[in-house]
Amino acid sequence: MTFHNEFTEMFGVEHPIVCGGMLAVGTAELISAVANAGALGFLSALTQPTPEALAREIARCRELTDRPFGVNLTILPTIEPVPYDDYRAVIIDSGVKVVETAGSNPAPHLPAFRQAGVKVVHKAVAVRHALKAEALGVDAVSIDGFECAGHPGQDDVPGLVLIPAAARRLRIPVIASGGFATGAGLVAALALGACAINMGTRFEATEEAPVHPNVKARIVANDERGTQIVFREFGNTARVARNSVSQDIARLGARPGAVFSDVAELASGKRGRQRVLREGDVEGGMWWAGQAQGLIDSVESCETVVRTIVADAEGIIRGRLHRQLTPAPDMTPAAAG
Repeated sequence: MTFHNEFTEMFGVEHPIVCGGMLAVGTAELISAVANAGALGFLSALTQPTPEALAREIARCRELTDRPFGVNLTILPTIEPVPYDDYRAVIIDSGVKVVETAGSNPAPHLPAFRQAGVKVVHKAVAVRHALKAEALGVDAVSIDGFECAGHPGQDDVPGLVLIPAAARRLRIPVIASGGFATGAGLVAALALGACAINMGTRFEATEEAPVHPNVKARIVANDERGTQIVFREFGNTARVARNSVSQDIARLGARPGAVFSDVAELASGKRGRQRVLREGDVEGGMWWAGQAQGLIDSVESCETVVRTIVADAEGIIRGRLHRQLTPAPDMTPAAAG
């Protein structure tokens, strides 16, 4: 059995599996491995300090794979202005044919992407946001349930409800995100109306992910309770790994009258990238992980992760589910005697 649907056809990949953009993690080593495994991965544009550096990273990824991959462009308000137009130009000039947008409204970038024949997947955390993205003309939507790492929004709707709620109203392909790490999850997502799954935490715990082995080991050791909600008081809810730093951030944020500057130093992305992802001090800063940690029990290659998920999904459909579809007993009067 091979999964073939609108997602695999639209993006020219073998499997309906996505590695979405992850800041400081979505580099050529990981994304080329995802692509070589037959899935769709996204380099993180803003992991690169300049548009010129992004051009070099795209070229480096092409040296490592001849399969399709994309670039994530996360659009967020920042203290220092980000040259988004220049990053967009690099994506187009480099011949990348699929972009994942996230954060703010992607409308300013869509005409240029459309003119260049670039397909756009927009990440959304609510059905209303997904419908808006569809109206703007994106090609697909990745819908993030409350289980996801990162920013799940303020509505607290889990994937079991959010995914079918989006799929029933959207006419474009839906990618299910948040809490996915297994073949059973892929089967569930397809049953709920999605055409693919997006995984971040699962791909963070792979051999090719450019993070310290201590981080990968902590993901494997954690269960589904190993996350912490932060920033809710500031209208920017985020799910991160539970550690002493994230618990301090949650405690300080819950104080009456708290403002973001009260936790800014603890929540520093630079601190998390340096102390945690590079040096391996899993208690040294805030870092991103989702509830899917509870489903991850080993660090494997991207090839093994993708192959296992697809094989397990096929096995579930052919085996467990098929066995439950037994013919109904014949209850006609003649059969009843």
